[in-house]
Amino acid sequence: MIILSSRSVLLSVYYPQIFLILTSGSYLALSSVVALGANIICNKIPGLAPRQRAICQSRPDAIIVVGEGAQMGINECQYQFRYGRWNCSALGERTVFGQELRVGSREAAFTYAITAAGVAHAITAACSQGNLSQCGCDREKQGYYNQEEGWKWGGCSADIKYGIEFSRRFVDAREIKKTPRRLMNLHNNEAGRKVLEERMKLECKCHGVSGSCTTKTCWTTLPKFREIGYLLKEKYNEAVHVEVVRASRLRQPTHLKVKQTQGYRKPMETDLVYIERSPNYCEEDAATGSVGTQGRLCNRTSPHTDGCDLMCCGRGYNTHQYTKVWQCNCKFQWCCFVKCNTCSERTEVFTCK
Repeated sequence: MIILSSRSVLLSVYYPQIFLILTSGSYLALSSVVALGANIICNKIPGLAPRQRAICQSRPDAIIVVGEGAQMGINECQYQFRYGRWNCSALGERTVFGQELRVGSREAAFTYAITAAGVAHAITAACSQGNLSQCGCDREKQGYYNQEEGWKWGGCSADIKYGIEFSRRFVDAREIKKTPRRLMNLHNNEAGRKVLEERMKLECKCHGVSGSCTTKTCWTTLPKFREIGYLLKEKYNEAVHVEVVRASRLRQPTHLKVKQTQGYRKPMETDLVYIERSPNYCEEDAATGSVGTQGRLCNRTSPHTDGCDLMCCGRGYNTHQYTKVWQCNCKFQWCCFVKCNTCSERTEVFTCK
């Protein structure tokens, strides 16, 4: 049985029909939801490719977790770029994966990588917590002894291989058309998952008399997703400009190579790659995913991207003055009341014209 929780918010966003069923009673068995609404859920989610819709219909419990993972990726994107002209605010909830950026820029590269990593992270976590059928703890790491290190596998190791494979089957299924952008998206999806896999952590617990470490059991755990966000932001800063190599006969794009280098070189597995240079994101443009910077908060004294000079693209900024008033220096008086002073502070806020 499942009880309504914060997950009901996600259900109301992605699955309004099922949300109505859930809210009609205090709680409902997940099997009943699956039986009643698998086709309804999957046919109503916008933007799904045919293969994604088929996976959704066979695994409606997993599609809820996919939505959580995709939203986690979007939230992390908005955190990492909160001080930039492009701040991921255009990535709304129009589909499970948010609004697609049409330009093959480094911003699109980050979006695809962080979303694919988010889905893999969420699926892996749900498996470890026993919230999904067909998966659980990593069985390959149960009971085996490491002779060299002197410890054995124990506890519940996160099955990152299952999470990555599910992310690969579901997220990559969007890429249908054989275009340069498809190759770019698939590479960045895999880069995001690879970064997640490489940051898996080993945790151990000692066993023995009086706290000695006579024996030790270890298991693998997922990293905090914020850590993945920081790593992919570094990859974004060092993103590689690539171009496609086409098959000689059919002229279809087959793979990517680094642009403007001596000789031939493929990008590294964990590189984020882009095929088009980024716009400046100063003005609103739906095609590039830019909402513009008009009205954005800026820092008048900062020389960085959050500074008014850069954020406002030379248009200038407006100054807003506010006075904040609150009760302060409160003391208990005998008997029996609290006496406070009134404090105030004038603040200035700057927004782009």
